[in-house]
Amino acid sequence: MHVETLGPCTLVQGDCMEYMHGMADGCVDAVVTDPPYGVNFTGKAGHYRNNPNARRTDTYSMYEDTEENWIAIILPAIEMAISLADCAAICMAETRIFDMPKGNLGGFFMPNGCGRSAWGFQCFMHVVYYGRDPYMARGLGSRPNGKYGVYGNDSNTINHPCAKPLAVMRWLVARVSLPGQTVFDPFMGSGTTGVACVQTGRKFIGCEIDEHYFNVAKTRIEAALMQPRLLDVEPPPPLRQGELDACHDA
Repeated sequence: MHVETLGPCTLVQGDCMEYMHGMADGCVDAVVTDPPYGVNFTGKAGHYRNNPNARRTDTYSMYEDTEENWIAIILPAIEMAISLADCAAICMAETRIFDMPKGNLGGFFMPNGCGRSAWGFQCFMHVVYYGRDPYMARGLGSRPNGKYGVYGNDSNTINHPCAKPLAVMRWLVARVSLPGQTVFDPFMGSGTTGVACVQTGRKFIGCEIDEHYFNVAKTRIEAALMQPRLLDVEPPPPLRQGELDACHDA
């Protein structure tokens, strides 16, 4: 296992289960992750958007996205990660929702699509929430558990088979954690959660077992640390009762 510290970020190249067994109680405030789904996904097809002459080869050389690996490896790791924090948000494929521990369902609507299914372009990205809403727990009001209209898909420019758009992970990080808190991603991949944490003023701990994608994540997070923080990154404030009534009457 290899551990590097980049400012407020701790990056771990190794088995997340092994690392989690050594984590102290209370060392993370929230878990935000996009794990493999066990749906036999082998990688992106087609070409890189910024280089149409180069065929995509993004895939995991050391992990197969099978149902067997989902049951034996991914699901136990998700359950352990959830137990470490007050709250968690796990991106999940619709075919695995009922395998997950009982939680609250939300997600993102992407009109331009985020993949294909047996019924055409998949436009909804599922998220399962666990624990206590950090805003409601502090008397800060209710906020949406989903987001509509995530436009653009910069994930197509990332050298990873299943990266999420940065706008998606930035909103999700801000939704389940407060500035200054520590967010943990046991399946760091190309580091999008870590970049979102840097941009929104959170601390970050991420694990990635594949050395190649660990290095991709490290490079992206190092670049994010060199940039100014974003200012408008928090979820919108809760609506007051009169505003809710006006919405219903409209």
